[in-house]
Amino acid sequence: MSNKKMAIIATKGTLDWGYPPFILASTAAALGWEVQIFFTFYGLQLLRKDLSDIKISPLANPAMPMPVDMPVLVQALPGMEAMATMMMKKKMADKGVASLKELRDTCIECDVKMIACQMTVDLFEFDKKDFIDETEYAGAAAFLGFAGDTNVCLYI
Repeated sequence: MSNKKMAIIATKGTLDWGYPPFILASTAAALGWEVQIFFTFYGLQLLRKDLSDIKISPLANPAMPMPVDMPVLVQALPGMEAMATMMMKKKMADKGVASLKELRDTCIECDVKMIACQMTVDLFEFDKKDFIDETEYAGAAAFLGFAGDTNVCLYI
C-alpha cells in the first residue's frame, strides 16, 4: 500500500464537472493512495442519492463538442440542456464510459472518503437524508488538516 495521499475539492455539480473528481479519486485509490473528496457549494449535488437530475449545459461551454455549430442564442433555448445531457450520456454509454453513479460507487468501494462541506449544507438548507449514507460532514478546517499533508491537492 502506498503512503501517498490525494485531496480533491469538488465545487461543481454538473455532468461534465462530476467525472473528474470521481475518476481521479478512484484511480488514486486503486493505486493505494489515501483519498478524500471535499464537496462544497454545487459539488454537493454529486453526493445526492439520486444522480438522475445531473445535467450538462451547452451554454457558456464553448469546448463542448456538438454535432453542428450552434449560436449562443440557440443554446439558450428551452430543452437544449436536456438534449445536450441526453447526447452526452449516450456518447459515454456508446464508448463504454462508466456512469457517475458507477464511478462514485467505485470510489466508495475503494474507501475514498466523501466529505460534505457542513457550512454549505447549512447555507442551502440541504436535508442530509438526500445524500448517500457514506457522506461524512465536516468544515473546511477539518478537511484542510488532511489536505495540508497530501502529495496531490486538486481543485475541480
